Amino acid sequence: MMLSDNQTKPSILEIAWHRYAQLNAYAKERSRPHYSLRRWISILGVLATIFAVLTEVLGGNLSATVEFILKVLLVLTPILASLLAAFVNRFHGGGDWLVSRAGAEEVKKEIYMYRTILKDQPNRREWLEKRLNAIQRQVYRGMGGELLLKPYSGPIPPYYNPSNPDSDEGFSDLNGNDYFQRRLQDQLAWHIRKVHQFQTERTRLQIFILLAGGAGAFLAALGGGFSLWVAVTASLGASLIGWQELRNYDPTIKNYSKVIMELMMVYDHWRLLEPEERTDLEFYKMVQDTEEVLWSQNIEYIKSMQEVLSGAKLEEAQLIDQVIKKAVQTDAALKRSMRESVVQLASQTMDESAEQVGETYKAALGTLAEEASSDLVQAELRAMQEHVVYTAEVLREKFGGLSSSIEAIAEQFSGVDIGKETPKEVLNDMISRYPANGEVKG
Repeated sequence: MMLSDNQTKPSILEIAWHRYAQLNAYAKERSRPHYSLRRWISILGVLATIFAVLTEVLGGNLSATVEFILKVLLVLTPILASLLAAFVNRFHGGGDWLVSRAGAEEVKKEIYMYRTILKDQPNRREWLEKRLNAIQRQVYRGMGGELLLKPYSGPIPPYYNPSNPDSDEGFSDLNGNDYFQRRLQDQLAWHIRKVHQFQTERTRLQIFILLAGGAGAFLAALGGGFSLWVAVTASLGASLIGWQELRNYDPTIKNYSKVIMELMMVYDHWRLLEPEERTDLEFYKMVQDTEEVLWSQNIEYIKSMQEVLSGAKLEEAQLIDQVIKKAVQTDAALKRSMRESVVQLASQTMDESAEQVGETYKAALGTLAEEASSDLVQAELRAMQEHVVYTAEVLREKFGGLSSSIEAIAEQFSGVDIGKETPKEVLNDMISRYPANGEVKG
């Protein structure tokens, strides 16, 4: 870009701070959606498991509309998680923000070298310009030939606070005490603050992971329909563990702790020096030691983060499928166990019922036999038998006499033709010969 007449030529430090701000802003812009999208992938994985369990537990007990919506959510959540995983792998999986972060920190290191050790060197502008060109080429190659930096229009330097006397305005040359306050002391306080922040986040995650594991064990102990919910706690625990690994807390805390230790030694050494002992040699040694510690920390951090990214490659979508399959397997095992339990319980119940009925039947028979052998029942049975015999004899006598009378009448009137021509006197005589007991009238 050509300069107009009313524009002043920028200094090499303005250009350097501007390049630092560009790379730093790009790294922040790219890292935020990287973590945000991965967080949503984990959330969708847990939701998919919850919908799968709800579909199994509440299926058939919901209205058709609610059940349809639940099944749609069950299908959509793994699909959406897979699409997000593919998107992150395609556009955020390369770790270009780490490359940008490394370039920004290296530019910052060279700026402080320019303002301290090289402050009396006449060719330091050419040196810093070459270093800026070399760093930008490295960033370009690290991003695969796609340098997508946006114009920066914020303050220069980005973190300068005019209200803070210890804040670095970024352009003046620094002596030993200035560098000690604006660079060494500032970075030591920043790393101490970040270590405590990471430690708090790691402890919180570990507590949640333990709670998820404990909840799963408790639900498994309850058994029955609660066993399906173990898949949800397992999915939640796996997501939390994956997030802990992605944040890379353990290596980062160790790395920052080492930086704190090294910077503290440089910090203490400079404070212990007498004023006359704070020579240029000690000053340059403090700058070299500090920048070497910070740069080594930056390289180690980027290296560990790249290993995390290359090792992970976003297997969240596969994890979701595995969790759902596990839920289905758990459900099938639960149903099989329920069927076996039902059959076993039914068989046991039928056996117990048969045994109980048999015992009841035996008890009834025993009671009946006992009652039948009693004197009262025997007397009643004898009375019943005598009554039956008496009734039979009476009937025999009655029906036997009736039969004899009928035979005598038939023999007496055998020659009489019974019809409409029969005389009335003969019929009356015949009727009068039948037994007059009211039972048989002929």
